[in-house]
Amino acid sequence: MAIATMLLDPNAQAYTDDEIVAKINTATTNITRANSVAVAARPISDAEVTSAKLASDAAKANLDAMTDTARGYVKTNPIAGQFKIIAVERQADGKLKIEYDDLAV
Repeated sequence: MAIATMLLDPNAQAYTDDEIVAKINTATTNITRANSVAVAARPISDAEVTSAKLASDAAKANLDAMTDTARGYVKTNPIAGQFKIIAVERQADGKLKIEYDDLAV
């Protein structure tokens, strides 16, 4: 695993309205409903819960309950083939810098 960095330039060429609609239409066919069931409604077996898992889940829930600016981290939920985000910052020149794990989930 290594940390990779990417810069986004807000002054770069933008998509046209037609290109945006085409991307949305393509993405719509790929949407799954796996996360549509509330976490509280999902069945959990006793074998899946350990004290370490419970402690980390409780800590994450407490952090997630904080406001976005107070939390101090960016929540991500990468799925298979996507990359875990490590850090995001906006540089003085207006570019967006993103550090991410270079190995996909």
